Amino acid sequence: QVQLAESGGGWAQPGGSLRLSCAASGFTFADSKMGWYRQAPGAEREFVAGIWQDGTTHYAPSVKGRFTISRDNNMNTVWLQMDSLKSEDTAVYYCTGAKLLEYWGQGTLVVVSS
Repeated sequence: QVQLAESGGGWAQPGGSLRLSCAASGFTFADSKMGWYRQAPGAEREFVAGIWQDGTTHYAPSVKGRFTISRDNNMNTVWLQMDSLKSEDTAVYYCTGAKLLEYWGQGTLVVVSS
């Protein structure tokens, strides 16, 4: 019954922008941490950004200042605004959530290239 549905992935040029969305259902969104991880081909999955129940945000050093995570508890949705994209941002991006970040979406592919 738990669902995390990512959308908004695609292709962008270096320096461009994309906005990812994650629609959640099946758990109490407002009481849950939400976040984004990513995994490039042949690499380990890595933390990108998180937003806690009180709105506190956390970012990986590699994306800080370029990416912004936000949430709307009435919409059960979390977003990742990605600006100033770099080639190294290319990866499958996964939405995660709940009190222990125990739920995961299927992922959405982001490709940054010229």
